[in-house]
Amino acid sequence: MAPSTEIDPEKASTSAAPSPSNPATVVLALIAWWRGKDLLERSGLVLRPLALIFSLFAFIVCASNRHGDWKNFNRYEEYRYLLAISILALLYSIFQVSKQAYRFSTGKDLVPKNYSGIVDFAGDQVMAYLLISALSAAIPITNSMRGGADNVFTDASSASISLAFFAFVSIALSALISGFKLSKQI
Repeated sequence: MAPSTEIDPEKASTSAAPSPSNPATVVLALIAWWRGKDLLERSGLVLRPLALIFSLFAFIVCASNRHGDWKNFNRYEEYRYLLAISILALLYSIFQVSKQAYRFSTGKDLVPKNYSGIVDFAGDQVMAYLLISALSAAIPITNSMRGGADNVFTDASSASISLAFFAFVSIALSALISGFKLSKQI
């Protein structure tokens, strides 16, 4: 019977530089780095960029939803509201991601440490509530339109609503994490 080629990540040494010829050592180095990070840090590294991506695509899909006559998002204030909140969520997510990038690249916080917890928590709360408000305004009109005609306009509206919902989930989870960080800070 041949010896096992599986490598145990718990026992593997990550002090040596990973060899490009052996992909297992690269994976092990990545696993060791990921385990070394705090769970709250890791979740922020994932959730904030996800919120940025989802809000960007929600904005793009909503803004490009113009198909002439009644199939134009500008004619409905619910979709204009969704577009405006998607833009705000995008700008807020860009700020949060750039704040994290600045902290990881320089080691310094953009916002002073004693204020960063409250800024993150308040910003996450406000953006999450604005997103769910925009979603709750856009969903009923989309449902009533889909009852009459299911076409590319209603499909794009549904896609924009779905993407904004995923942005909401990312920001709401970030709000939970920033609330926990704030409670530990106080």
